[in-house]
Amino acid sequence: MKTTLYSITEEQRYLLSEIEQMEGEITPEMEEQLIITAHQLDSKSIAYLEVIKNRESFISTIDDEIKRLQQLKKTSENLVTRLKDNLLHAVITFGDYEVGLSKFGTRKSTSVEVKDVNALPKEYKVIKVTEQADKIAIKKALQSGFEIEGCYLSENLNLKIN
Repeated sequence: MKTTLYSITEEQRYLLSEIEQMEGEITPEMEEQLIITAHQLDSKSIAYLEVIKNRESFISTIDDEIKRLQQLKKTSENLVTRLKDNLLHAVITFGDYEVGLSKFGTRKSTSVEVKDVNALPKEYKVIKVTEQADKIAIKKALQSGFEIEGCYLSENLNLKIN
């Protein structure tokens, strides 16, 4: 049978339950099982820790690569913008022209610019509202003894590795 961290933990619980039922008496077989289980737990925990550290390192490498690619993308976008601006200035200066199968010219478009949104009449505004719970304030209130309907403090257990 493949030994998993779960099975080791369950075996340990079962042994401790048996020891409790025997009012603390430990048979030599139980003592040997406890030693084996503790050894298996140590080795499995170390194996898990190695995988965790490896994955965290891999995630960090991915984050670094994402940042590098985002910078590369931004650089390429800036280059495209500059080249398009240069072509636009050439068309403005020399007029429409063709090179091979490509035609360079301009077209007009209209965009809306708003200087002050607050000065607009209501019918020309869209109001977006998002509500979020102020968890810091709620936590302080609950810790101070106030009751807030639908809110409670939850104790969590988080893994700590030193």
